[in-house]
Amino acid sequence: MHPNDPKLRSFIDVDPSSDFPIQNLPYGVFFTPERPDLRVGVAIGDFVLDLAVLEAAGLIRFENASGVFARPSLNAFMALGPKVWSKTRARISELLRHDHPEFRDNRELRNRALVAQDFAQMHMPIEVQGFTDFYSSKEHATNVGIMFRGKDNALMPNWLSIPIGYNGRASTVVVSGTPILRPRGQLKPPTADQPSFGPCKRLDFELEMGVVIGQASAMGEMLTEQQAQEMIFGFTLLNDWSARDIQAWEYVPLGPFQAKAFGTSISPWVVTREALEPFRVHGPVQDPVPLPYLQQKGANNYDLQLSVDLKAEKMAKPNTISRTNFKYMYWSSVQQLVHHASSGCAMNVGDLLGSGTISGAEKSERGSMLELSWGGAEPLDLGNGVQRSFLEDGDSLSMRGWCQGDGYRIGFGEVEGTILAAL
Repeated sequence: MHPNDPKLRSFIDVDPSSDFPIQNLPYGVFFTPERPDLRVGVAIGDFVLDLAVLEAAGLIRFENASGVFARPSLNAFMALGPKVWSKTRARISELLRHDHPEFRDNRELRNRALVAQDFAQMHMPIEVQGFTDFYSSKEHATNVGIMFRGKDNALMPNWLSIPIGYNGRASTVVVSGTPILRPRGQLKPPTADQPSFGPCKRLDFELEMGVVIGQASAMGEMLTEQQAQEMIFGFTLLNDWSARDIQAWEYVPLGPFQAKAFGTSISPWVVTREALEPFRVHGPVQDPVPLPYLQQKGANNYDLQLSVDLKAEKMAKPNTISRTNFKYMYWSSVQQLVHHASSGCAMNVGDLLGSGTISGAEKSERGSMLELSWGGAEPLDLGNGVQRSFLEDGDSLSMRGWCQGDGYRIGFGEVEGTILAAL
């Protein structure tokens, strides 16, 4: 049976509402108090399956490689290529099937290889080589453009022709649960004659998906649609924190810099491209038709539901402030990667691409505080007298994402970050 078959069942009980059925098997890196060494696992129900244990026991084998999963990142595994990714996922699925006794009936090995998720400490899943953030939601770009340039000039002249992006900082990409310090920077409100230096006052989130690149391309090489698709290992949730007031002063003429360099959060689980295959859909019609190198024949978007919860420090429970879908993106992840390499830019194993803020047509589908509060003019009411235009110290922001299948869901867990006061 194919690992994506909806009829598959694991010998491990998995609730239908779980993010991690046997059809998912996302990869992550973890450690435990008893074993502090970092190693690779997959999520199955409420457990982490320790792949380093299975590899050491000979249940998973690689040609010309060993200790692939006894490492602190997925990079070595990703470097083995798409055929190995697919073969390994099929083998893990086989070992977890309810009707396959090889692992199921080996109690001693099960006790060593299955770790309760509540007991596992998650780590960065990949060693990020480079980080590029895109600006690929037409709804988001239009909203921002209306706020700053008016309705008639909302989209810049190049936006419909090229996936807009910038190279960010890999050094400050962190795993979910890492606190985010409020950044400091140069600020110049419209009423001020000169800039000042101090804590950001308009701190924001950006709801994005992270694209994990699992294969390298050579300097000078262009990519086809098929090559780009095969280079994508999987996806994570991504929150590209943004200091809107710092950005407003610094971005001319070269774009975001310090306003985006202080922190980017990703979820600990990388959901493979293969697991998302049943949920591929065509994106919006692109008009004008892109240049030939950006044209795509395949359905390269995903029907992937997303939600954002905000919890102020004094709130008893979080408030859902946005629900949207990854399928709305104007420029697909494949197009972004094709364009990234089109100049001859070399791509590396472990590169991370941010999809850009994901927004839909409705106000409830906006993927940033800038849009949700319309630049602060329409504060969000969180209940009990709590309002927010932008994020305040002590606020916790969490994002979740999932694809809904027939009786199961392919989920990403969550990416969470809590804002701490500037130092």
